[in-house]
Amino acid sequence: MSVQIGAPPDSGFDDPLGMLQDCHRRIEHFLQVLSTVASRARGRALDQEEAAAVKGALHYFRVGGSRHTDDEEMSLFPRLSAHPEAPEATVHSLENEHQHAEGLHYLVDRLFSTWINNRTLLPETQQQLDQFLDQLLQLYTRHIDLEERVLFPAAAKLLNAEQLAAIGEEFRRRRA
Repeated sequence: MSVQIGAPPDSGFDDPLGMLQDCHRRIEHFLQVLSTVASRARGRALDQEEAAAVKGALHYFRVGGSRHTDDEEMSLFPRLSAHPEAPEATVHSLENEHQHAEGLHYLVDRLFSTWINNRTLLPETQQQLDQFLDQLLQLYTRHIDLEERVLFPAAAKLLNAEQLAAIGEEFRRRRA
C-alpha cells in the first residue's frame, strides 16, 4: 500500500481498536483494487501492473486479512463476550461473517490466480468472479459498519486499559 502524504499515521499496539479500524481501511482499499482490475480487464489478459496489484491484494487478504480475523476472534471477541453488557449477538454474527468471507476469499483468490496463470477467464468464470467480489463488498460494508458503529464503541466502553493493553500485546506477538 502506498504512503499518502498528510494521512494520519496508522495506530500502534497501544491502540488495538484503532489498529482494527486501520485494517478496515486496508480491506476496503484492497477490495477496491480487485474490483477495479476485474472490471477494467474484463475479456483480456491482465497486464503486468494489474497482475502485480491483484497479487498484492490477494497476499494482503491471505496474510493481513487472516491476522485481522485472528485479532478479533482470539483477542477482542473473547474479552468482550465475557462482559455482561457485551453485544453477544453482534459477536456471533461477526464470527459467522468471518467464515463466509473466508470462503469467498478462497474462491476469489482461485479465480484471479487462474486468470493470471492462464492469461484469460471464460465469460462465465468472469461472471462468477464478479458475483463473488460483489458479495465480498456487500459483506464487508455491513461487517465493517457493525464493528465500527457497535462493537468497537462497546469495547472502548466496557474493556479497561489493562484488557486493551493485553489485546495490543497479543496483536504484537501475532506480528512478531
